[in-house]
Amino acid sequence: MNLPWDEILIGIALGAYTLGALALVIYFFSQDESFRKAGVPLAVLGCVAQFVQLAVRFETTHVWPLLNLYGSLSFFSAMSVAIYIGFAFRYRLWFAGGFVLALAAIFLAYGVTWYEGTMPPVPSLQSYWAKIHVPIVVSSYAAFLVAFVFSCVYLLKYYAARSGTGSTARWLASFPSLPQLDAIVYRAVAIGLPLISIGIITGAMWAHEAWGAYWQWDPKETAALFSWIVYLAYMHLHTRHAWRGLRTNWVSVIGFASIIFCYLGVNIWISGLHSYKV
Repeated sequence: MNLPWDEILIGIALGAYTLGALALVIYFFSQDESFRKAGVPLAVLGCVAQFVQLAVRFETTHVWPLLNLYGSLSFFSAMSVAIYIGFAFRYRLWFAGGFVLALAAIFLAYGVTWYEGTMPPVPSLQSYWAKIHVPIVVSSYAAFLVAFVFSCVYLLKYYAARSGTGSTARWLASFPSLPQLDAIVYRAVAIGLPLISIGIITGAMWAHEAWGAYWQWDPKETAALFSWIVYLAYMHLHTRHAWRGLRTNWVSVIGFASIIFCYLGVNIWISGLHSYKV
């Protein structure tokens, strides 16, 4: 089926994210407000275009759009930008937007390579749980992406401040302090962890309905459990003063690496009940 609006809206989103990422990365290094003013509307435009695209696709095909990697990655990138925009407006964090938009563009472009037209889902996916479990889990991944970006900024500032020149120190001083960056990471993880917890529970209930068992130690289930443990450890270690800061931000980075393995590595390269390619 030819879906011109689907393709047009994806093109708008990719273009907006690419140009917005470029503008906000320049803003990150130059602190020139004109690049921020150019990048922010592009971020909003790309995010809105993606959500409209998903709605149009559902209304046109009557197939829930998140059941394949194309739709799932589109929702993932849209939610990542949406969560970031919420944080940026609340805490004035536009300086990191270029990196969020760049990742959103990369994941969206990769998702487009998986586009195979519109096909009815397999019987196990024809369940109301698809409209509950998948958006919750993918939203948790998006929150962890935002946490990852700010953990990277934290680590950049931490190490650069200890080895940089005076000009580097002045540049870094324009960003939030390390404790402030750490608090942002904590708040993003505090969104993602409850979501992935609910996602694991709803996934187990869906599995029982579809396959007759709540848990089968499928590679996807095992990888999701590992990621959940990593972020649970992050939340626990954040209560320890000796671990809070540098160490917990490295845990955040490791956690997002485990999320990418769970989301893409398991689904694409490892055979299992959740595989996109066997």
